[in-house]
This record gives sequence, C-alpha cells and structure tokens, in this order.
Amino acid sequence: MQMDLRTVAIKPLRQTFDHVARRLGADKPASRYQEGTLDLQMETNFHYRPLWAPEFEIFDKRRTAIVMADWYAFKDPRQFYYGTYTLARAKLQETAEGDFQFVEERGLAELLPDELRQLAMEMLLPLRHVAWGSNMNNCTMSDYGYGTAITQPCLYQAMDQLGIAQYISRLGLLLGEPEDLDAAKAAWLQAPEWQGLRRYVEDTLVLQDWFELFVAQNLVLDGLLYPLVYEHFDRFLACRGGPTLSMLTRFQNEWFAESSRWVDSCIKVAAGESAANRERLEAWCGHWLERAQEALTPLAARVFTDGAGEVMAEILEQFRQRLTKAGVGGGQ
Repeated sequence: MQMDLRTVAIKPLRQTFDHVARRLGADKPASRYQEGTLDLQMETNFHYRPLWAPEFEIFDKRRTAIVMADWYAFKDPRQFYYGTYTLARAKLQETAEGDFQFVEERGLAELLPDELRQLAMEMLLPLRHVAWGSNMNNCTMSDYGYGTAITQPCLYQAMDQLGIAQYISRLGLLLGEPEDLDAAKAAWLQAPEWQGLRRYVEDTLVLQDWFELFVAQNLVLDGLLYPLVYEHFDRFLACRGGPTLSMLTRFQNEWFAESSRWVDSCIKVAAGESAANRERLEAWCGHWLERAQEALTPLAARVFTDGAGEVMAEILEQFRQRLTKAGVGGGQ
C-alpha cells in the first residue's frame, strides 16, 4: 500500500473579530495585541449613571480636557496585552530575584560601609510610599480613562509600581531591620526634606482630570525622580560602595527606560491631535514640572550638597529635550 501525504491550505472564513476587522479590513490578519486592545471600551447599555458624578456616564470621554477624534490612536510601542505583559515582567522579575539572591548569598550588603548603607536606606525606603501613590494614580487613570489602548497599559503601570514598592521594602529588609521601614515611614510623614514630595503625591491623588494626572505622575514626576534616584544617586553610591545597590535597584532602572517609551508615545499622539491639546499639555507640564523640581531639590541637596544644583539642572535639561521630542515644547 502506498500513502501520499499532501499539504492542504485551509483558508479561514475570517481573519479576526468583526470589531477589529472594521478597523483593519476584513482580509487583514490582526495581531494578538490588536485583538486584545481595539474597540474593547464599553459604550452602550450602561445600567445607571455614577451616583457620585451624575453629569457623566460611567465611561465618559468628557472626564478630561484632552479631546481625541479616536481614543484608539494611542498605541503601546511595547505591544503589551496581558500575555506579553506577564512574560516581560516575569523576565524582569527573574533577573531581580537573581540579583537579590546573589547579594544575600555572598553577604554583599554587610560589606557596605555603615554610613553608605544608612544613606541608601534614608533615601530609598521612603520611595515605597511614592510608588504606592503612583499605583493608586494609575488605577484612577485606568478607572476613569477612556479607550482600552490607554487604560490597559495604565493598569499595567499600576501593577508595576506596586511591585517597585515591594522591591524597595525588600531592599530595606536586606540592608537593615523591619524597624528601618517604620523609620522611613516616619521620615515620609515628618522629615522636612520629604514634605515637598509628599505634598506632590497627595495633591495628585485628588486630581479630577485623569489625563492631567497622567502628565503629573507618569510623565513629570517619574521623569525627574527616576533619573535623580536610579541614575545620579545610584552612580554616587556605586562610586563609593561598588555595584551592590545597583543590583538591588536594577528592576526600577530597566522598567523606567521601557515605560518612558510608552508615556512619550501617548503624549506625542495627544499633542499631535490638535493645537488645543498641545497647549493644554504644555500648561500642565509647566505647572507640574515646577512643582516636581521644588519637591525633589531638597532630596538632591541631601545627597549632593553643593553639587545638587548642577545635578538638577542636568536632569531638567534632559527632561525638556524629552518633552520637545514628544511635541509639547520644553516645559518652560
């Protein structure tokens, strides 16, 4: 008996879901990111208006001053939907776990000079409260925002910040004792150098316009705080105590570089939509940039003393260049 094997190409009846095909065309296959993002925002058949804001629908484009013809114009350059997001974070977490294990097994934390270890705990541990604030803010953006293309990555951002808060807590327990976390909380609540940043975080928690919150938190505050702490301060520590602390904060460093690409993409799309959007974004950037600079300068002075002004000037210049590339001027 002879058997002939043949390859038969079966043409699918359709390439993707109907709501995706209406955007891409019926004959064009869609990526998993597109199928998990496009036109998933609920628009009809709501049961009731929100009792706390009856002038709005539950999901309402009017909750922000930014106006978009198509809220799905926002694209995540990372192409994150749930599957790709969890795979990317698992990879980052695996690296972070390896770093923490390496430091613990070799007792590298104990080899740090006491003065340097104390400074690291004073400057890093209160930042877990900042990360928690960012978690809350990004949950707000995901809740009140419009269009899955931007609300979905906002929720991922919220979960990332929760993870960052946990890694900072873990760093504190590795370098010190549980009592050091209590001391960091007391510093966050009472130490003069932290009160500007604390006020910034608390003021953003009550912002009503979710896109202004996006600017204040994800663009401005993170855009200044992460270079200050995880680049300049990290380099300061590495020059005096080796790469131990750099290993324990690698997650934050790599996460910020990746997250910034998405944030800049959103700002560029919104600014490019209309002159009114661009003017609104520039006004928000100018206001919150001034607030963030004022809040972070005492922390820079705590570490860099006389060189704090130079460090802040460098960070601000880099940030203004970033704003210009995103199409919103220099944040003057």
